[in-house]
Amino acid sequence: MVLSDGTYFEGIGFGATAKVDGEVVFNTGMVGYPESMTDPSYQGQILTLTYPLIGNYGVPDPDARDKWNMPRFFESDFDDYAPSQPTEQHNQHPHPKGIKITALVVHELCQHPSHWNSKMTLEQWMISEGIPGIEGIDTRELTKKLRVHGVMLGLLKICKEGEEPDIENLVVEAQNIQDPNNRNLVKEVSVKNPIIYENKSPLKIVLIDVGAKLNIIRKLLAKNLTVIRVPYNYSAKEILEYKPDGFFITNGPGDPKHPSLKPTIETTRELVEKNLPLMGICYGNQIFSLAMGADTYKLKYGHRSQNQPCMDLETERCYITTQNHGFAVDVESLKHTDLKLWFINANDRTVEGVKHTKKNAFSVQFHPEHYPGPVDAEYLFDYFVHTVETRGG
Repeated sequence: MVLSDGTYFEGIGFGATAKVDGEVVFNTGMVGYPESMTDPSYQGQILTLTYPLIGNYGVPDPDARDKWNMPRFFESDFDDYAPSQPTEQHNQHPHPKGIKITALVVHELCQHPSHWNSKMTLEQWMISEGIPGIEGIDTRELTKKLRVHGVMLGLLKICKEGEEPDIENLVVEAQNIQDPNNRNLVKEVSVKNPIIYENKSPLKIVLIDVGAKLNIIRKLLAKNLTVIRVPYNYSAKEILEYKPDGFFITNGPGDPKHPSLKPTIETTRELVEKNLPLMGICYGNQIFSLAMGADTYKLKYGHRSQNQPCMDLETERCYITTQNHGFAVDVESLKHTDLKLWFINANDRTVEGVKHTKKNAFSVQFHPEHYPGPVDAEYLFDYFVHTVETRGG
């Protein structure tokens, strides 16, 4: 693996034999690799897991479905997306199924998992989906480098048997990697056509899919809401044709100020002005804030873990949360909007949630739907349902 500054790590390849590039990030979670690897927010990224042993409980059945016909154990459904085709420009392997990361970096890979729900090894799963990985490198050294320098671009080359890597050429190639954040990553992971999850409920919401984790949909359905999942670029007019009682903006990959997100931001602004109740998560927090006139910026190395402490400024309660984001809302920019600061990160004081002072709209930067991670903040779905039920009150 070669970073854009010329640093390289040699290890043992596993998964698919391929050469890929992307943004190198790290996650400090101890568990949850199947969920993280299928999280659409990781589109375009090479994921480093800091926990030293990965794969020890295997991978559950990718074909297992719940009553909504969604994968039971993963955060993406390969039927919902048009596969990302390999191009000479990005040199990416296509993602025909659910894995959204570009590649995986671990210290030690377990080849003999033990778990009642395991159907295959982590490597077998990655081979089946064409995803390369590398083990045996010093992931602590890599993580320390990313914390000091910030996230970096990099490439991973898994050689064929008997092939020797041309490190000198790979170092040169790594200096010319195109930043995946300049791509329309949301288009790559958003549904292409609306999906309606009927729930025999009088209340229905439209979910704007900018890279939705499936557990968000599961939680909304569990609250007895009918969910209408639409592509990221649906207009306010198209959404209002469904006569929804509220709308939702999901998590997603990349820079929220990418030009392709302008229609999503404008749609959000129009729907909030009509006082349609809104809840946003992660990317949804950033899009909502931008729509209301605030600003966002890129974090040095992001928040990707299952133990981020967030303080509710209204109650002074602290919640331990799951997070996966590389951008954040600028707290100073909130002063010129109708948004008020609601949650802050107890570690670095960054914005973790905002509320509209005049409309029924709020968003949080963390993931209350968890999976993986703590369930502390799941109550926010009840809060959203309350705003939908009391719309106009």
